[in-house]
Amino acid sequence: MRAFRVGLTGGIGAGKSEVSRRLASYGAVVIDADAAAREVVAPGTPGLAEVVAEFGQDVLRSDGTLDRDRLGQLVFADDSLRMKLNEIVHPRVAERMAELERAAAGEAVIVHDIPLLAENHLEGDFDVVVVVDVAPRVQAERLARARGMSRAQAEERMRAQAAREDRLAIATIVVDNSGSLAELDREVGDLWAELRRRALALAD
Repeated sequence: MRAFRVGLTGGIGAGKSEVSRRLASYGAVVIDADAAAREVVAPGTPGLAEVVAEFGQDVLRSDGTLDRDRLGQLVFADDSLRMKLNEIVHPRVAERMAELERAAAGEAVIVHDIPLLAENHLEGDFDVVVVVDVAPRVQAERLARARGMSRAQAEERMRAQAAREDRLAIATIVVDNSGSLAELDREVGDLWAELRRRALALAD
């Protein structure tokens, strides 16, 4: 039986990680693109060496790890630099996620948590695409509160991602995360039941 493959995405600040954690608690195997992205640029990796060759020693901290905030400031202000970074990191992330999926063979539901799923046109790779959605105003407020970003910084990060309409256009299922965490608990419970139903239907 092949696994039921779910693509999970959402704009920065939408609360995708909260959904991801709840799905994992129900028993989904969650493969996190952000975690894979950190692994492929860890100290000593070819990925980090290539990033430093392209962006310079200034993107390293004193301990030799990648200064993601510094690198983020560079690439989110310049589309061409962001494209260069993506060319280095994305193929390595895809390879790592495929490796993790092979290791999870036999599991019923595998969720790929991918922030840039819409941007990279990956929707065709999954049985369903789940989009965690909130209004842009809520995104900006959460980024200011949780990450200490100014309104301008938050909006810059949001502009660097796909438009809300583009994410919603590829959604099979939309999770509205504009309410309380208790409301999100109920929504994710319903989502898990639906994913299990679809996975069982695929297996028949």
